[in-house]
Amino acid sequence: MKSNFKNQKVLVRVDFNVPLTQDNKVSDNTRIIKALPTLNYILDNGGSLILMSHLGRPLRKLDPDGNIQKDKFSLKNIIPELEKSLGKHVDFASDCIGKEAEEKAKKLKPGEILLLENLRFHKEETEGDEAFAKKLASLGTYYVFNAFGTAHRKHASTYTIAKFFDKEHKDIGFLVQAELENANKLLNNPQRPFTSIIGGAKVSDKIKLLDKLIELSDNILIGGGMAYTFIKAMGGNIGLSLFEADYVQTARDIMDKAKKKDVNLMLPEDSVISERFSESGDIKTVDSMKIPDEWMALDIGPKAIEKYSNIIHNSKSIMWNGPLGVFEMKKFSKGTFETAKAIAESTKNGAFSLIGGGDSVSAINKSGLSGMVSFISTGGGAMLKYIENKSLPCIDVILEK
Repeated sequence: MKSNFKNQKVLVRVDFNVPLTQDNKVSDNTRIIKALPTLNYILDNGGSLILMSHLGRPLRKLDPDGNIQKDKFSLKNIIPELEKSLGKHVDFASDCIGKEAEEKAKKLKPGEILLLENLRFHKEETEGDEAFAKKLASLGTYYVFNAFGTAHRKHASTYTIAKFFDKEHKDIGFLVQAELENANKLLNNPQRPFTSIIGGAKVSDKIKLLDKLIELSDNILIGGGMAYTFIKAMGGNIGLSLFEADYVQTARDIMDKAKKKDVNLMLPEDSVISERFSESGDIKTVDSMKIPDEWMALDIGPKAIEKYSNIIHNSKSIMWNGPLGVFEMKKFSKGTFETAKAIAESTKNGAFSLIGGGDSVSAINKSGLSGMVSFISTGGGAMLKYIENKSLPCIDVILEK
């Protein structure tokens, strides 16, 4: 970003979609803290801030009478935490467009901060509506995009709005810059061996990602529910394990491509299984190819953990997206937490590690090892799209690529 924002009213798209307690208090301020370097830099360099964000999906969660639950989804709820983090007063506009927002933005002096109400109270936001974006754009003289987690969606406040600012009056914030720089460490000549660890429930969610990672990686370690579609494709018996029948051939194609590219694509040799999706049933460890008919796999087993950990320890670049089991249940969390531990140990020994958002971030935080990896992405979906395409629409339109 430029170094002089004197007298600029800087419209910043932040990601303050933070979790709230039942009494509407911020329960995790990570996203607020991550935004601070950009916000403080603008204030320190003579600008004022007009902050806009979404919070949840209010139009999908209407009350019984069909009205928006404004109390529950209002960004007013985050003001105490935001003021505490910034150490400054934050004014609030009860709508993101309209007379009040316009008047408050107009009166804003350098060093002052205005927070606009939840963008998603208007359906035009997610529709990318041009007239709505123009109203938002009219509030500021400069636009900064700092909400990486939304960079893959063409919404009004993230994509359409950038068209109303010339190249000299728009930019990406430090958070987005850091996301791109760290992703590019894996995309542009990564240190080798490069190991990708991919978990989560479904193959269908990760086809393009796996396709791209076969081009980039030396090793791909697969866990989570998606592993059992691959094991079924190999002729294994998977019992009641999670399985996508429509993606068996896709799994075969991915394995064939990996083999042709000489990529070591690994599936868990053994699995921790249960008779029910619960910690209360019988639990045992079996060969992943021989899961009994009435049982389901809920974690990778000790042999898989050992093999995966050895590969991770010998890696110089690591990307992790998706848990390797149902880590929310203690009895099925070992695969995920041992993977986190191996990544932290490898990082300590000089490897570069990127945690690719979503449940992986929750897992690394719960493991207590979040401070021992190289970079944790704030945007799971956006990070995956960037790795897949090396391009994101909201960033391309700002940088005018």
